[in-house]
Amino acid sequence: MVESAEKTLVWRGCGISKVAFVEKAARQFSRETGISIRLSGGGAALGIQATAEGGADFGGSCRECLAKNGESQWNLKLTMVAWDALAVVVHPDNPLDSMTKEQLVAVLQQEVSNWRELGGEDQPIVALARKGKVSGVGYMARLLIFGDPEADFGPRVIRLPSSGPLEKSCERIPNAVAITGVSSARRRNLKILAVDGILPTPQNIAAGRYPFFRPLYLVHRPTPSPEVQQFLDWILSESGQKVVQEAGSVTLQQGLGLMGKYCHFDDKSRIQNFQELELQWKASLQK
Repeated sequence: MVESAEKTLVWRGCGISKVAFVEKAARQFSRETGISIRLSGGGAALGIQATAEGGADFGGSCRECLAKNGESQWNLKLTMVAWDALAVVVHPDNPLDSMTKEQLVAVLQQEVSNWRELGGEDQPIVALARKGKVSGVGYMARLLIFGDPEADFGPRVIRLPSSGPLEKSCERIPNAVAITGVSSARRRNLKILAVDGILPTPQNIAAGRYPFFRPLYLVHRPTPSPEVQQFLDWILSESGQKVVQEAGSVTLQQGLGLMGKYCHFDDKSRIQNFQELELQWKASLQK
């Protein structure tokens, strides 16, 4: 897929990963190497599929490859690059500042339907969700918030096709609430709520205090092209991780302790740098 004459790579995938680090990293990498990267969103599932089928040189995902989606049959590897978190977002005029995890579950499953029940105004709650159980946000919301990837939102929750329309709708609808990635939420006119009194700041995510943290990955073939391998090496280097931090995401070193707190790693052998990060984490415990 590499356009060798112009040295252009094609990346597809998770829009939240794109905002969290890929856009800024692609620009800096191009300045340093002359290799440009053409970016296209569409979601984690599309990024994984496009990489497997040759429609992209590599992709981005905020979840692992899933057996139920047929992705585990593809010969792909993941490289962990950063840590992110799911954020609870509302319209900026909403007076509420925080929810408990139990309240959030009740809202998303529509057991609570009026903001008054949460200490807000006497207005109906308009709950928005990412469409599909295998989208990056859709899958991880079920896993991290409900504790069950097969759980579902309430029947009247409005499903939207991707994170962009979901966030724009939440900006526009005064009574709305939604789940999205904190990296993209920060760039919108949205109010991010604390969960159990903890806001998803980079510091709280890195320390594991905020509950809904998750890794962000690059998806690639086991033997990537030289240009893709060059980008992988660069993004994991001190220079690349500095760009990740400057983009507002939690770097691998900042979030090293999360290796012992994150309970949802599936096929660790598929994560190319998992063993190295695990060894670094265990070594840090001895200091």
